[in-house]
Amino acid sequence: MAAGATRSPDLRPARPADAGQVADVWLRSFAAALPGVRRAHSDDEVRRWVAEVLLPTHDVWVADDGGTVVGLLALSDGRLDQLYLAPDRRGRGLGDRFVALAKQRQPGGLQLWTFQANEPAWRFYLRHGFVEVERTDGSRNEEREPDVRLVWDPRGCPP
Repeated sequence: MAAGATRSPDLRPARPADAGQVADVWLRSFAAALPGVRRAHSDDEVRRWVAEVLLPTHDVWVADDGGTVVGLLALSDGRLDQLYLAPDRRGRGLGDRFVALAKQRQPGGLQLWTFQANEPAWRFYLRHGFVEVERTDGSRNEEREPDVRLVWDPRGCPP
């Protein structure tokens, strides 16, 4: 590698041993991106959920930078359930790589929810071909935060 060049993190499937680092990225990213949103679960509950639910039941990928997890993507049937980056890794193309991977792994289409307050995430997904299909008052999510559902349909048809 040339002097001054930086290496991109590798995207790889998550392993059970990644649970602690995945939870750390999730917690740090949520706090940085959504400081005004009340979290519904404690740090310990998030760590337990990552290890016992998220990793075993979802298609989870991590961005691995020399053994350090700096981002995560979690997919399930037709859904992009989680995409979180370490705060210092935002704006460097890593999210773009994760969305491309999500579309590759779910070629039939994707949907996701994001909080309305998370305008940067919302704009990010719109740039990647997702369209808004629904807004709610937040009464159906644990945080009780207004949210928006976005859909990517590879056929280009309105959902």
